[in-house]
Amino acid sequence: MTAPPPLPDDATLTAEGMAPAGAGRVLLIACGALAREILALRTANGWDHLDLSCLPANLHLWPDRIPDAVEGAVRANRDRYGQIFVVYADCGTGGLLQARCAALGVGMIEGPHCYSFFEGNDAFAAHAETEFTAFYLTDFLVRQFDAFVWRPMGLDRHPELRDTYFGHYDRLVYLAQTEDPDLAARAEAAAARLGLAYERRFTGYGDLAAALGTLSPAS
Repeated sequence: MTAPPPLPDDATLTAEGMAPAGAGRVLLIACGALAREILALRTANGWDHLDLSCLPANLHLWPDRIPDAVEGAVRANRDRYGQIFVVYADCGTGGLLQARCAALGVGMIEGPHCYSFFEGNDAFAAHAETEFTAFYLTDFLVRQFDAFVWRPMGLDRHPELRDTYFGHYDRLVYLAQTEDPDLAARAEAAAARLGLAYERRFTGYGDLAAALGTLSPAS
């Protein structure tokens, strides 16, 4: 089994993404926030035919930029790969990413966001109506809580904004991909900082594993 390429740190994945490093016949164009999970699945399942290119995770701060960034990555790599698959959900693009992928003729993972496909889209949808007051974190977002939540919302400078942003939330739900006590402690601390009740829910990789498992080596 081919060893996966070294994984950049979260700061690099957030600001720069990750270029494809192997000669896999199926290219995954993914959010940098999913790199660890994708490489873990690749290694565990021996999916040596999958190569990975990550766009900057901080594109989520500007969802309108995601479709153009994905299209640029598809066009830059189309001649090198027999198949390209986009590992973004809708991610706040209002259907624009799905339409762009359809126009480009590439597949993408189903779901409104990674919270949903990590838990499993059907399971997430089943309780969506009763959890609209929940604020979700994944492993990546726990590690990057300050960079993706605290500072972008200005809470480091104006903590009084907490009630404006989170006054209608009643809990923080940590959707955990891994069994990591340190991340669980950090997620609970994040809930306390936001003044929310804390819940941890182990999801593993959910529909992400199933979606990648359907990608056969291209001929």
